[in-house]
Formats: sequence, structure tokens, C-alpha cells
Amino acid sequence: MDVVLVGLLAVLPLLAWSVHLVRNRRNFAAHKRLQWVIATALLAAIVIFEIDVRLVSDWKLRAAASPWWPAGVLTALGIHLIFAVSTLVLLIWVLWEASRRFPTPPAPGAHSPRHMLMARIAGLDLVLTAITGSFFYWLAFVAR
Repeated sequence: MDVVLVGLLAVLPLLAWSVHLVRNRRNFAAHKRLQWVIATALLAAIVIFEIDVRLVSDWKLRAAASPWWPAGVLTALGIHLIFAVSTLVLLIWVLWEASRRFPTPPAPGAHSPRHMLMARIAGLDLVLTAITGSFFYWLAFVAR
């Protein structure tokens, strides 16, 4: 879980850099590549997390030592999962639409306003996923 949390937090500066590339430098190709790197990193984090939770560690046993167990930890996990699942859906949607509606090489087009709106929502959702994931991690494994 430590690796997943670090990976999730490491994605945020990459996201900011990707937005900078497209907004300030108009480097659409680099933005596209970096978005695919971010999506791949998030997918890897999800896979690592699921393997860890389901096959490797008994996270509930470790979390039971927290003074916030079970109500606070499970509530924080539930809130985090709302953001994590919606982020996954939004990122898939934004990447799918971008790959279908933008030309190769990527350039602004009729889809740009919708893409920017959906990408902003997905980006905010990703930030909230990182915040709620960090809070869950702290409640479950750090607070004593």
C-alpha cells in the first residue's frame, strides 16, 4: 500500500506538468504521451493495490490497531472509493474520446471545449482521490 500511495501522489506533479505543456507550450503531442503515462501508472497502481489487498497482506488486521478502526477507517475507505472509481471512469472516458476525436498528430479541434471540461473534472477527481486515499492511509496505518 505504501507504493500505491506514493505512486498516486507522484502522478499529481505529472498531471500538472502535462497541463502546463498543453496550456502554456501548446505541445499537444507531449501532453498526449504524458496522459498515457499517467493512465498507465494509475492502472499499475490499481493492479498492485488489488494484488496486495486480495493476495498478499491482510490490511484489515494491520488497520485494526488504529484508534479509528473500524468506523473511521471504513468510512474513509468508502469515501475514497467513490472518488477512485469515478476517477477511473472519467479518465477512461476522457482518453477514449480524445483518442477518437482528435487528429493524429494531436491538435485543437471541435472537441477541445468538451475535452477541457471533462479533463478538468477528471483532474479534480484525481486530486480528491489522492487526498482521500492519503487520509484513509493515515487513519488506517499511521494514526496510533
